[in-house]
Amino acid sequence: MDFHDLNYWQALARTCQPESRLFIRGEYQAAVGEALFVSENPATQQPLATVARGDKADVDRAVSAAREVFERGDWSLAAPSVRKTVLLRLADLLEQHHEELALLETLDTGKPIRHSLRDDIPGAWRAIRWYAEAIDKVYGEVAPTGGSELALITREPIGVIAAVVPWNFPLLLACWKLGPALAAGNSVVLKPSEKSSLTALRFAGLARQAGLPDGVLNVVPGFGDEAGQALARHPDVDVMTFTGSTRTAKQLLKDAGESNMKRVWLEAGGKSANIVFADCPDLRKAAAATAAGIFYNQGEVCIAGSRLLVEQSIADVFVNLLKAEARKWQPGEPLDPNTTQGTLIDNDHAEKVREFIRKGEARGNLLVLDGRLSPHPAAVGPTIFTDVDARDPLFLEEIFGPVLVVSRFKDEEEALALANHSDYGLGAAVWTQNLSRAHRMSRRLKAGSVFVNNYNDGDMTVPFGGYKQSGNGRDKSLHALEKFTELKTTWISLES
Repeated sequence: MDFHDLNYWQALARTCQPESRLFIRGEYQAAVGEALFVSENPATQQPLATVARGDKADVDRAVSAAREVFERGDWSLAAPSVRKTVLLRLADLLEQHHEELALLETLDTGKPIRHSLRDDIPGAWRAIRWYAEAIDKVYGEVAPTGGSELALITREPIGVIAAVVPWNFPLLLACWKLGPALAAGNSVVLKPSEKSSLTALRFAGLARQAGLPDGVLNVVPGFGDEAGQALARHPDVDVMTFTGSTRTAKQLLKDAGESNMKRVWLEAGGKSANIVFADCPDLRKAAAATAAGIFYNQGEVCIAGSRLLVEQSIADVFVNLLKAEARKWQPGEPLDPNTTQGTLIDNDHAEKVREFIRKGEARGNLLVLDGRLSPHPAAVGPTIFTDVDARDPLFLEEIFGPVLVVSRFKDEEEALALANHSDYGLGAAVWTQNLSRAHRMSRRLKAGSVFVNNYNDGDMTVPFGGYKQSGNGRDKSLHALEKFTELKTTWISLES
């Protein structure tokens, strides 16, 4: 992959004219009320685009378009081979436009262009391609019955899916939801975050170019309390899928329950524990993975390893290794391919992260690495607190920034108790060369994903989601199709 250089990306950015209108019924169009909001580049603090601000009226139009095409069957009743061909064509178009999409993602979010090019956009097209390939490989069942009956068990598309996605991996997480929802034959209304709408809008145009029927995919950028709530309360939305904050997830459940009791699938963040035992097979590798696990994407990662639990006998050595690794993750110009850490999504979020650091230090926690020294108003560098008590807010609350809290443990039982002492359960990791310990810990950790001697490895073949207040349901893998399909039993009497 050619990452080019800073001059290349700066020149390309100067010519960037992103699409900023709603996408409904196969067309770009203004919001009903012609309301707008400004999307700002967090790295330059300059306006990037003026985006149509969708609200309830626009959601009504989008849902109506999605329902009409679903009932007509243009997509929902299309042969699996037809849906597969269109989605494969879409994946190819995403790959062909990967530089354009990566640039939009970096300009919109402040993340490094290297990561947009290497991770975000390839991850998006791989998700679409993976589900396209799965379409004609998922079979129904024939139940065991007597000779005079035949029982068929099949899956059908549900109808209209509302997908609400966050700003940290805008297109990637959208495709984790769009891939299985579209592959199953549903229609979708996608609401991207108001802080990162541009790649979703461009994706819609590419989907139309790939041959997706008009109305099957609609994109309504807007604010959560307007467009998001309108989707959650809409009586003609059958399923809502969401990635974002726990607070918003709880509100969506209430809204869905008070409307048509639509199913709501949630991925709502985490405070994941990364556990390093003294018999870790490679402390340097573990330190590098720990640093990447919390400092990658500026710490704006749901499954970030934000709690490091390290065995007491190696704690000092390991923290020193970690501080050395942190030097590789310093804020810089996002369009420079050598940059490993960009800006946070905006100044307000950066200030919230700094406030966590200030309050944590004021409570007496030992701050051994302070990321507030960055002069950029939207940037916070790697930050490490050590010897943090399990009752401290630093240990318990999701910060969503590059802030690592370190706690020591004496033995396996204490490590397990500390790891499970959380309202969240998205991920956890165990570093040990003791196979029995790895199995014991994996079984008892309350987390949707457990990584042994790595942090957050995986691919599209494995499900992603959490326990407890990290949410329900799973993205990725064939299991994601379960969220967007109805299970039907057909019992046939064979006697005349």
